[in-house]
Amino acid sequence: MTLIPLISAIVAAPEATTAPAGAHQALQPRNSYGAGNRHRPVAAVLAVGLPAALVVAVALSPMVVEPGPRTIPLIGTIIELPKPPPPPPEVIEDAQPTPKTSSASDTVEPLVKTVPLAPDYVQPGPVIVDLPRVDPGPPVKPVDPPAPPKLVLADIDPRFADAFQPEYPAREQRGGIEGVAKVRVLIGTDGRVKAVELISADSPAFFEATKRRALAKWRFKPATRGGVAEESWKVMTVRFEIRNA
Repeated sequence: MTLIPLISAIVAAPEATTAPAGAHQALQPRNSYGAGNRHRPVAAVLAVGLPAALVVAVALSPMVVEPGPRTIPLIGTIIELPKPPPPPPEVIEDAQPTPKTSSASDTVEPLVKTVPLAPDYVQPGPVIVDLPRVDPGPPVKPVDPPAPPKLVLADIDPRFADAFQPEYPAREQRGGIEGVAKVRVLIGTDGRVKAVELISADSPAFFEATKRRALAKWRFKPATRGGVAEESWKVMTVRFEIRNA
């Protein structure tokens, strides 16, 4: 419906735009292409016919797009089919032994010929004589391990016996206090006292006097093990008594 007015407008356009005959003749030169009247029908045909042919060709061309085929969804019901029963087990027939066919075979001689042995053949060997059982006797007593070296304890050296009594503390002596100091001393391999430990004392002054005396003057015969001197501990008791002059 829209192509008919368009074609009419194109056909009428050249006529509307055509100038008057007098004016056109006045503007065109005498020897030009449009000077004669014989060229006007051909020009009009070309001016009108060519656009009209293009418009008609466009109008006649297919402008409608055909829609594609519509797919209709399938609606159905799932039907569960029963499972087929398992096939029966195959029955294997007992294998028949293949009959042996007798055929000729080449015999190969061995490189070393052997003598076939009789079924009751016995290979001779050494004669084993059963020896009488020997009585081992009473069981052997295990050997006693060697006795450890004898330990000899440390003892007072008699050459320094008079130097063992410590000095009486002056305060306890003035107060008339008597008592005992019991100590534990470590005796070295040279017989000297290396350490003094308190066991008990009636007065701290008694222990201090005993400790000073032991480290300075006490001498012992060191302990020995297998004749070799070694360190050892020894307990000593010192008495503090006031003697009248």
